[in-house]
Amino acid sequence: MNPKADWYFDKNEQWQKEIRQMRAIALGCGLEETLKWGCPCYQYNNANIVLIHVFKEYCAFLLFKGVLLQDPNGILMQQTKNVQSARQIRFTDVKELIQQKNILKAYMYEAIEVEKAGLKVKLKKTSGYSIPEEFQTRLNKNSALKKAFEALTPGRQRAYLFYFGQAKQSKTREARVEKYIPKILDGLGLED
Repeated sequence: MNPKADWYFDKNEQWQKEIRQMRAIALGCGLEETLKWGCPCYQYNNANIVLIHVFKEYCAFLLFKGVLLQDPNGILMQQTKNVQSARQIRFTDVKELIQQKNILKAYMYEAIEVEKAGLKVKLKKTSGYSIPEEFQTRLNKNSALKKAFEALTPGRQRAYLFYFGQAKQSKTREARVEKYIPKILDGLGLED
């Protein structure tokens, strides 16, 4: 156990029993506990294997390379259509966790083996995402912006394209693009 993670298990009153059981399961697989993105993260040789996170309706294990795992029990879920690699296993009751303890450990051990084997998830290329018209116009007019955007990591590029494209109205897309141009020019991602 990492004492720096204790606060997470004390603050989440709604799911406290469940996430404490999840912690025990992850640690029982010999994983190292750390904090990432404000959540308990469990690693093997500094590689992220699984994360515990809570939502209003459920708590979940998030297996970082879950898409590469076998799923004989049909419990892995894609959180949203845009998540390419990670898969969730959701819970709403501590009894579910206790009943599935051995199954969950088997999934984690398989995830460790995926990491040991050096397997990588083939991610969709940024070029596969549509560029909102409002952003494309700005890229065409501003070569420095285009160069800065192309220099960003693929993940940062996708985050911007997804965020800009989510807005339903052109006016909103334009405002989002305008707001984030300075960050793009500084080489920063959406959340940096």
